[in-house]
Amino acid sequence: MNDSSEPQTMQEARILAVANQKGGVGKTTTAINLATALAACGEKVLIIDLDPQANATTGLGLEHDEKRQTVYEVLHASCEVDDVVLPTRVPGLDVLPSSVELSGAELELVNLPQRDRRLADALGRSQRDWSYILIDCPPALGLLTVNGLVAAHAVVVPLQAEFYALEGLSHLLRTVERVRQTLNPDLELQGVVLTMYDSRNNLCNMVADDVRAFLGGRVYETVIPRNVRVSEAPSHGKPVLLYDLRCAGSQAYLHLAREVLRREGRALPDAALAS
Repeated sequence: MNDSSEPQTMQEARILAVANQKGGVGKTTTAINLATALAACGEKVLIIDLDPQANATTGLGLEHDEKRQTVYEVLHASCEVDDVVLPTRVPGLDVLPSSVELSGAELELVNLPQRDRRLADALGRSQRDWSYILIDCPPALGLLTVNGLVAAHAVVVPLQAEFYALEGLSHLLRTVERVRQTLNPDLELQGVVLTMYDSRNNLCNMVADDVRAFLGGRVYETVIPRNVRVSEAPSHGKPVLLYDLRCAGSQAYLHLAREVLRREGRALPDAALAS
């Protein structure tokens, strides 16, 4: 018989860091909408806003609140993840919010013990039962992003199909490899997703071909199209799946969620994602 006095441990969640050091590639949009799509598939999901811009926080409908505790306090170990997490309007999706205070964390963390593992250690103390945790990393390869990579099991890379895409991707993959060799030996590349894709643009098609030739099957089959509804949704504080479920962007993120689940060994039948 189990001793009821023993503390419960969190069912291990699969942690995915959504990362790209280049801004404007659809990183936060992908984090928000992939998390929403996974929740729509019946998964319990947490999104961690590790970006000082706090776009994932506001994109999920939370207003800026100077009195609210955020991931900043979690990294400083002045409060626990479970005390800071907030529900969103998406059933099954929680958020660990960010704030502008996080912009000073890069310097502040330098002198703290286990500075690379602050987020990983905080998540390890959580008693919640999320099945997936998505970390929206900042658009830089600094200490905050390293914390996200150390905490993660795998990396999802949103990549805009543009001229310098492969150069930036190579830089990010070298960082991932350094983290894997020195700090997190289990870290892997879950996949690269092409974003803001326009099939009528020859450059988009050329870059897509180059990326697939470079990384093969690690590039998702799903591409996220350039879609006005995806661009409009954050101004309404909603993921695009809540803003307009039937638009091309929403359907692409649902297909991406199915592809992620398939790679995780948790594929769903097509009917489960029917619009």
